[in-house]
Amino acid sequence: MQTRTMWVWTMAMLVGGGLLVAGASAATAAEKAPPTKAEAAKGPHAIIKTKLGDMELRFFPDKAPKHVENFLKLAKSGFYNGTIFHRVIPGFMIQGGDPNSKDPNKPETYGMGGPPDRVQAEFNDIPHKRGILSMARSSDPNSAGSQFFIVVKDSNFLDGQYTVFGEVVKGMEVADTIVNSPRNARDLPKDRIEMTVVAE
Repeated sequence: MQTRTMWVWTMAMLVGGGLLVAGASAATAAEKAPPTKAEAAKGPHAIIKTKLGDMELRFFPDKAPKHVENFLKLAKSGFYNGTIFHRVIPGFMIQGGDPNSKDPNKPETYGMGGPPDRVQAEFNDIPHKRGILSMARSSDPNSAGSQFFIVVKDSNFLDGQYTVFGEVVKGMEVADTIVNSPRNARDLPKDRIEMTVVAE
């Protein structure tokens, strides 16, 4: 079980109960660009379906092969179906994929669940720009499981510290609607936004 995934307050990240401040070590990564949408279209993709609309994902298997493999394996098994976007922070990101979030009666456990297997970090040179799909983790860089986040605003202070493994190529307006949903003090949307993930 993950102890905690990702809280971010401006330029600092609260993970695993401790404060991890994002540095500028990945400044050069911000200057690099991810593969074009045409290049990404040649590879695997998936669709996140929600009651607010769909988001189409394309992956970067050349940059983060194990993360892409892990996400697709979980999606094809139905692991993500019924999970929710359990953390939304306007001007930053939406986070989901925790199996604990399937239980509407235990919100205090959201953000702490995942599959038994963990994925080793695959930090790369793709910057955390708007639309990027990246993997949440605890303070251990090699603790990624199933939880992921979609960046709604460029967040280069995350570069080189979280593994980018895909991007939204269609439906970012859905992410914008989700991130602006009414939420409580823990950034949990007051209305459940469940997902079904279809991978191809």
